Amino acid sequence: MIDFTLYLITDRTLFSTHHLLFGAVEEALRAGVRAVQLREKDLPVRGQLEMAYRMRELTVKYDTKLLINESVDIALCVEADGVHLGQSGIPISAVKTIVKEGFLIGASTHSVAEAVIAEKEGADFITFGPLRETPSKIRYGTPLGMKSIREVRERVSLPIFGIGGIKQEHVREIMHLGATGVALISGILGETHIKAATEGYLNRLRQLPFIPSPEGGEGGRGEPL
Repeated sequence: MIDFTLYLITDRTLFSTHHLLFGAVEEALRAGVRAVQLREKDLPVRGQLEMAYRMRELTVKYDTKLLINESVDIALCVEADGVHLGQSGIPISAVKTIVKEGFLIGASTHSVAEAVIAEKEGADFITFGPLRETPSKIRYGTPLGMKSIREVRERVSLPIFGIGGIKQEHVREIMHLGATGVALISGILGETHIKAATEGYLNRLRQLPFIPSPEGGEGGRGEPL
């Protein structure tokens, strides 16, 4: 079910209006992003729901997976493809009792122990980090460093998306250490030229060997960078 290598996460605070956020996400979708997480959890429920309906329209238009951060009820309301859970909210095991087969469950993890637990509870994939310093992950403390990907890969078999301050030049190292892909906020949405930034990451991911390339997906085999 994980047929993407680039996982885009939203942050409306990077934009002066919601309209600009949706425009930026659409640019990334045009460039080839195939999975988006709507992460605006500080909004009231109705505000999140309104954004989720708009994001669902966009992702359907571009045949892209949509996951909602934390809010299982909103994900179900808008018929999203899944939900992305943190460490302090509803447990993975609880979500699995109320959703249909094929509903994706991602989990944010910040240590090897959390990654192991997420796999045992039935997560479909995890984000792991922060690997480097980044404003969105300051509260999680000292960055784990790139090589922590290798350690977590040795302990879990589910897909791993490195997150936290990842620039294009870091993609090769992260993937060769065992990651399935990368999760990004400012690496794409914080850039002036959204489409070019997205294509830059995707091109680097495609050039790495052994990246799955399902029909219509992102991956591909090629020569290493």
